Amino acid sequence: MTIPDFQEIIEPNDQTEARRAHLEAIRELVGNAYPNKFERSRLSGDEDTITALINHKPVTEIAAEMARVKSNLQPGERPPAEVKDRLNARLKELGNVRISGRLTTPPRGNFVHLTDGISKLQIYCKKGTFVVIKNSGDSADPLDSQDSWTVWQMIDHGDFVGVEGYLFVTNTGEVSIHVEKLQFLTKALLPMPDKMHGIADAEIRQRQRYVDLIGSSLQVEHEGLTTREVFELRAKTISSIRRFLEDHGYIEVETPMLTPKATGAAAKPFKTHHNALDIDLYARIAPELYLKRLLVGGFEKVFELNRNFRNEGISYKHNPEFTMLEFYCAYMDVNGMMDFCEKLLRESVQNATGGLTVEYEGKTIDFSRFERISMRDAVARGGNLSSSEGAPGANGATGTLPTGRVSALSDTQLLEMFEEVVEPNLIQPTFIVDFPKSISPLSKASPENPQIAERFELFINGMEVANGFSELNDPREQYDRFVDQMKERERGDEEAMVLDEDYIRALAYGMPPAAGIGIGIDRLVMLLTNKHSIRDVILFPHMRPERSEPPA
Repeated sequence: MTIPDFQEIIEPNDQTEARRAHLEAIRELVGNAYPNKFERSRLSGDEDTITALINHKPVTEIAAEMARVKSNLQPGERPPAEVKDRLNARLKELGNVRISGRLTTPPRGNFVHLTDGISKLQIYCKKGTFVVIKNSGDSADPLDSQDSWTVWQMIDHGDFVGVEGYLFVTNTGEVSIHVEKLQFLTKALLPMPDKMHGIADAEIRQRQRYVDLIGSSLQVEHEGLTTREVFELRAKTISSIRRFLEDHGYIEVETPMLTPKATGAAAKPFKTHHNALDIDLYARIAPELYLKRLLVGGFEKVFELNRNFRNEGISYKHNPEFTMLEFYCAYMDVNGMMDFCEKLLRESVQNATGGLTVEYEGKTIDFSRFERISMRDAVARGGNLSSSEGAPGANGATGTLPTGRVSALSDTQLLEMFEEVVEPNLIQPTFIVDFPKSISPLSKASPENPQIAERFELFINGMEVANGFSELNDPREQYDRFVDQMKERERGDEEAMVLDEDYIRALAYGMPPAAGIGIGIDRLVMLLTNKHSIRDVILFPHMRPERSEPPA
């Protein structure tokens, strides 16, 4: 195995060499350039992050008062000294604060801004009025004013520092911190992204998410959400979903990530080997069969927010590792599950975005209403779902198809035509119902038509977002469906399901009537954040290697 040198990972150039020199100079003066901690003040009631401090009510009131004063000034005119002195006296009464953050620019003169990744706050370091605290050694004495100023001049854009001082308003009316003590916390050995344009290269943003987060937080102007805001909205969406389910009596559970059988969905798995047990295991493709085992055991409402792994293609809406919400409810059928899904999504979208409509790639998606249409009816309309009249579709589909022609389609042909003609035109939230039973091996058949499965898929903007059905609970019928799937595997279908004997055994103990659903969290977040690629809503998506690795 070849181990690369540090210099190969952090390639030397003028900027990195200058930063290394600054690091060594700072080490000579303060000792440890990467100290273990920095204690922030609690003026805001909790730990004083920059965001918490500038949103602290007394600080925001003074900032707002100064903003009103500035709004009445002429260009270039400074706030009156008496106003500034009065506001500074109020700020001084708040006492000293201790904050920390990353430098948003190189220090120029006495001023620089720090950021906590969300907000920025200006600090003021005047030679002779602040000292730098040593990070190691027995002596608690700070550096003298000259050495402190030397350290200040060695600090680079992107470095982390902690400061202590008092709040004041500058001559330009900006609330800032007059630094009395400064502690060096971390040296950034690599230069920061361009603060004007951020990172334009999508591959770098996705491959080096840490740089993307830094660049987005430093960027002066944004179109849409910042990278951090995307993932904060993702977290808010998941939190809202979890709270909604818990409020409705669902219990969150955890099921195995490594399984002896790759089943629960039609997908190709990742395979590994357990050395101690000497058995092959598979990264789960779905938790479905484990969750339904819990229904057998007496849990009536269960859910899992889980990671699934499928060894398949990568596209703008597919990633080999993705997040899925699955939940199951005893004594509910497919129609009840669609109703519940609508309520869950409406509340989650409302809580995450503040409304029920979102803009996605020039289209307005309305989560206040959901359509329901059978697969055959959708195909009969030729992809035109706005009315029964024929109209050009996104894939060139025009007009409606004769009823006889649609009814003559085999299940496979129906599915292929649906995917080609209908799916791209499903822009508004639409439940497609009445799937052929032959392609739904885990769902119950409709009592009215045994060839139809009580199954639905939710489509939004041409993407499948959810899949649910009335769960098959007859052990003999489930066994026969598995056998049919095994025959498909023998014919070469690698994604057909395998027989899970233990699941059949579980069903034989009796599972109550139930409905279940899987919702793709990544695709939902794509819609809510107006992101075209699934990689933009996954913090660390899978990418091709940066370079070919030498043979071992």
